[in-house]
Amino acid sequence: MADFLTSTHRAKWIFSPQDLKEKYKAANQRARQALEKYGATRMEVDIDGSWSYPEPQPDAKDIVEKHSRPKPLKTEEEQLLRTFYEFKIQDVCDAFKFPRKIQSLGFDLIVYAPYRALDGFVDVMEEFIEANDDQLQTLKDVHETAKVESDKIMLTDAPLLFPPGQLALAALYRANEVHGLLDFERYVGSLLSRQHDTHSISELTVSLNAILSLVSKLVTLTATDMKHVDRKLKLCRDPSSHDKSKKRKHRSKESSSELHA
Repeated sequence: MADFLTSTHRAKWIFSPQDLKEKYKAANQRARQALEKYGATRMEVDIDGSWSYPEPQPDAKDIVEKHSRPKPLKTEEEQLLRTFYEFKIQDVCDAFKFPRKIQSLGFDLIVYAPYRALDGFVDVMEEFIEANDDQLQTLKDVHETAKVESDKIMLTDAPLLFPPGQLALAALYRANEVHGLLDFERYVGSLLSRQHDTHSISELTVSLNAILSLVSKLVTLTATDMKHVDRKLKLCRDPSSHDKSKKRKHRSKESSSELHA
């Protein structure tokens, strides 16, 4: 079985907060430079998966001068877009009963989500409390609540900052707060002892609190909330879309006038 400790996920996709901030900043800067050079940020993807920016069009300068250069998105706006569409993806997964465990990053073969670790931690929890029938029902409730909390965690930067086992424990910690099944600190101490983990409970608690802090800052965004940012994005990808939109509106008004003539 694949091991997270030796995985490309751990080697390539877990960052420090500062490194992640710099990567967001660098990606935003590349988009700004493309907008400056090509007049748009739209990329062309070749059949082999490689990508490139289109050659500047002869009238690109005229387009830019006519409408004034589109304003690039801020890093914070890019993150809002990402979160909005990740919410949408989760809704689609729910509608079509797709599993949440499937992920991919950078074409690496395996990317670890917290859900499998969560299942394992719940099995250990059942042994830890030597559950009777009533506790088994509460344990099931804890598990279901933890899955919901895991979904929320996956919408934050936490998967890029912490290993999946810590994400799963943070979800369980929050679920146990809701249902009050056990002494969570004793349970974590038992886990660390069983796994011969070098982390102390206090160190792990700091990580869990950091993860839950990111979740507490999540905001549910609507299409109305994102309208301004989405408009900016469309102009960055294709500045001429402003003209196209105006032409459609003009044709619509003409059709309406003819209908009532």
